[in-house]
Amino acid sequence: MPATLIDEPLGLDCVFSDGRRAKLSLDGLPNPQLARDLVIGLAELVHPHGTVDAAGSMQHYTSAARHMVRTLADRGFSGGLEQLSRGMLAEYWMGASRGREALTRHIVLGFAAAGGTLVPGAEDLANGRNYHPQPYRKPLPPYEEAEWGRLTSVCRTLVEESYADHRRALAAASRGRHPAEAGWTAENFCWLLSRTGPIGTPDFARAIGVTFDALHRRIGVGPFHDAVQGVFPHLDVTLAYRLLFGIYSGIVPDGIDDLGVGDIDWAGDASILLSYVKGRTAAESLNLPRRAVRLLEQWLAHSALLRSFMPPGDRERLWLCLARPGNTALAARKVTSVSRQAWARRHGIVDAEGNPLKIHRSRIRTTHHAMRDKRTWTGSARATIDPNHTPAVEGDHYLSATTPAQRTAVEAIVEDAQHDLLRRAHPPTVLTDEDAAALAQDYPEVVAAMELDAAALAELVGGQRDVFTAACGDQLSGLHGPKGKPCPARPWVCLLCPLAVFAPRHAANLLRLKAFFSRQWQQMPAAHFMAVFGPYATRIQQVLDRFDPVLLAEAAAHVRDKDDELPLRPEELTT
Repeated sequence: MPATLIDEPLGLDCVFSDGRRAKLSLDGLPNPQLARDLVIGLAELVHPHGTVDAAGSMQHYTSAARHMVRTLADRGFSGGLEQLSRGMLAEYWMGASRGREALTRHIVLGFAAAGGTLVPGAEDLANGRNYHPQPYRKPLPPYEEAEWGRLTSVCRTLVEESYADHRRALAAASRGRHPAEAGWTAENFCWLLSRTGPIGTPDFARAIGVTFDALHRRIGVGPFHDAVQGVFPHLDVTLAYRLLFGIYSGIVPDGIDDLGVGDIDWAGDASILLSYVKGRTAAESLNLPRRAVRLLEQWLAHSALLRSFMPPGDRERLWLCLARPGNTALAARKVTSVSRQAWARRHGIVDAEGNPLKIHRSRIRTTHHAMRDKRTWTGSARATIDPNHTPAVEGDHYLSATTPAQRTAVEAIVEDAQHDLLRRAHPPTVLTDEDAAALAQDYPEVVAAMELDAAALAELVGGQRDVFTAACGDQLSGLHGPKGKPCPARPWVCLLCPLAVFAPRHAANLLRLKAFFSRQWQQMPAAHFMAVFGPYATRIQQVLDRFDPVLLAEAAAHVRDKDDELPLRPEELTT
């Protein structure tokens, strides 16, 4: 069982999906009956029955349960959850903090899911809206490209320079001898450290046969510290490795922190299947990108000498490093945010405003996915706002409108999409006879929608309102841009615009545009082309089919099938 109830002393023994265990106690509370009911509810929340799969989360739930028992006992309640009235529940939740209310609501619902009985209406109350709603947590946006570039550059530079220093230190150690016999040189210091392992400054002085004061007076501790930094990796450099590994791989921060050497599964010489634990879910694996594989190879080589001196328990840690030169203590498995911010200030990493960049590792993961999607875009962008969420989760979180303003915004998006679909389904307005009277007679609904008078109709048919592929009913309508400003739409957008009127004089330009579509089809992936130009390529043939074949043959004689025939931007050129 993932969670086992213990009656004496009252508590819960949990086993999580990553194999870790946690024992939680609710013993010694003033109302043992209520405490036991809450333990039953807690057991139902543990994975796989529930969503809680980490000891830290269970500690928060246990603390909230203790607070609930003590608070209700102070108010004279001595029964279990079966006797707890709807009014007392509401009174407790209204007076509790936001976090305790949310946690104890889940516990009460867990008790009901486990078969416990609640008074009528209590379960509905627990399922209802919180008295203290959780604050809206905006997902962390990706780093700006300039910030991302600076962070990546600093990490890469530190990693490359430190590894080069390490290789030079190993080469020096291979040439060195004992400092007591061959002199106090950098090579000899590296030689001694490569055989003794990480030692403190006083131990190093004794190893070369002098006192610490004599070592300090003669050369100081600087050369010794330089040798230690070259031979063994330290926290400052390891931070760069860990951040760069997150930049290259996109693995969740807690997964990176807890990696061990045994989690690396080599699949050939250039591929690694990495197993890690995501704290909010369970064990996961990832086939690492090539850059992350090379970085991991380099780190294993960089830390190999230090790893050889460590006992079995520490040797299996992946991110094995010393806390600082002159100290034999290993750095902690998890690095605090204070250490990361001090590291960023030390290396001059700044944000867009020139302030020290806040190193948020979850934001690194978000930026990794955002940059990956930009590099591999094939016409269909990600359907999620935060890469850590599935589309279903984001639909629940961001599309479930809870305020009138949010509902209005969502409805406006839906209306725009529906209007766009209707506009694309509307047949094109094609004149075979360039006459204002024919337009008014054949397309009265178009004339009414455009609100054209006789003078405007004459301009439309006579060519004064021509754009590249059609005549436009109103260039300042704001249909594809700001109202009152000239329409910024590209030439092919007119094919689906309700304000466009196609006349025989536009046949040559329409054929030039059709040739442009053919060139784009030859150089773009099919899915990409259909997403960008598909609807327009379909519509242009519908328009051309309405013209006289003799007219089209005459117009085709003027088409050279070159980009300079169309008003294209540099990025739209095909040759």
